[in-house]
Amino acid sequence: MTPAPRVGVLALQGGVAEHARMLEELGAEPVLVRTAEQLAGLDAIVLPGGESSTVDRLLRLFGLREPLRGVILEGLPTLGTCAGLILLSSGIEDPAPGQRTLEVLDVTVARNAFGSQTASEEVELAWGEDGAAVRTAFIRAPVVTRVGEGVAVLARHRGQVVAVASGNVLGISFHPELTGETTVHRHLLELVAARRALAA
Repeated sequence: MTPAPRVGVLALQGGVAEHARMLEELGAEPVLVRTAEQLAGLDAIVLPGGESSTVDRLLRLFGLREPLRGVILEGLPTLGTCAGLILLSSGIEDPAPGQRTLEVLDVTVARNAFGSQTASEEVELAWGEDGAAVRTAFIRAPVVTRVGEGVAVLARHRGQVVAVASGNVLGISFHPELTGETTVHRHLLELVAARRALAA
């Protein structure tokens, strides 16, 4: 019997519990990650929403930035939502003072592109090549303003790129974990299954 995928959820700040709950419902074993040691033995990791500049500071404070960047570059399936997308990106148009990213996804992002917290909305998007509808939430969401070579666009909202994928990395502007939408997390687990198959 294949063991349940061990999926880390970066637990420094932001919407951690909702991701962990959804992963558990999909048959994965969520692992809350606060230290570099907790990256060992993971099959995937989720970088949840929150405040991207705060998470950036905490990653460096806890010595997590370089170990996390390393496992992603080595091929660990990775999902970044909202602030997580910003952290994964290779550049930010409007960074907070001193803000850095992990530079593992060749895109540029603009923070809070869809307005303030009060401009939050729940919307239906067409996802992926087949255009399947996904129900999700935008909360102070970023947009992708530049897509690098080899990066696939998976979804748009109001003409703006809000979901991308490149190899083992998925980055989205929105919050499927808040609406119970499992499509994106299932996509992450499909990446895990494909990686396991290659290693078998």
